[in-house]
Amino acid sequence: MVEAWYMDESGEDQRAPHRQEPHRPVSLEQLRRLGVFYWKLDADNYETDPDLARIRKEKNYSWMDIIMIHKDKMPDYQDKIKIFYEEHLHLDDEIRYILEGSGYFDVRDKDDKWIRIFTEKGDMITIPAGIYHRFTLDENVCIWLYLLHS
Repeated sequence: MVEAWYMDESGEDQRAPHRQEPHRPVSLEQLRRLGVFYWKLDADNYETDPDLARIRKEKNYSWMDIIMIHKDKMPDYQDKIKIFYEEHLHLDDEIRYILEGSGYFDVRDKDDKWIRIFTEKGDMITIPAGIYHRFTLDENVCIWLYLLHS
């Protein structure tokens, strides 16, 4: 199950949880109001999962790609990690399905505060077009992502 919270502003390792003290959790409903949607799916059977097929059809996600983010598997790993963590936005929704591993997607709320979303195997999220966001690995430093596109 996805977990989200408001981030602290410390400069420690970007892969750390960065929870504020006191902890300020963010609910799925709060994420929905920002346009961030979440599904829990069967990552072990993603190729034949009827729930994924239904979502892809409903949302018109017709194109997909799979990437592994790991220092031994991704060319220019260090450069890519820096790029992924730079705040940016897209003109289209960003849909990410975690097939293995875990990581953090950070999104800005309406008041420009960072919300950290922890995702792990089986989690699929949609980050809407036009919202500032970034991505980083967590302390496990490996993730296998299924990228979906309209």
